[in-house]
Amino acid sequence: MSEQSIEAEIQAKGLTAPRLTPELIEKQIISETYLATVEADRNGNDVIVHDTKFLPGDYNAQLAYDSLKCLTICVLVLRNGYTVVGKSACASRQNFDADLGRKIAREDARRQIWALEGYALKSKLAHGEAS
Repeated sequence: MSEQSIEAEIQAKGLTAPRLTPELIEKQIISETYLATVEADRNGNDVIVHDTKFLPGDYNAQLAYDSLKCLTICVLVLRNGYTVVGKSACASRQNFDADLGRKIAREDARRQIWALEGYALKSKLAHGEAS
């Protein structure tokens, strides 16, 4: 069930007590930043854009490196300056799509805002600050 269909059902049932809405969640976001751990340089060569330390041990370092190519990270900054981080990683490199990865990572971060805002609203209600 999508956020929109849930919101429509809540409105159709006339549930009017203080609550969170998709619009309220979206209004908390003041910026979004996307990070990829591996990007191509001007010549098309892979460049690791962070400091990666491959730990000693019996494993395939190439597998670890290739896995980084499938990772997308989204950082959302909220109105109060708090940050939430979402991630997306595909199991198969052949399925990696940067745009889709960004959408999934953003939604992963956005889901965290629901919990944070839910806690804040519940605290206000418990202290009689919201009606």
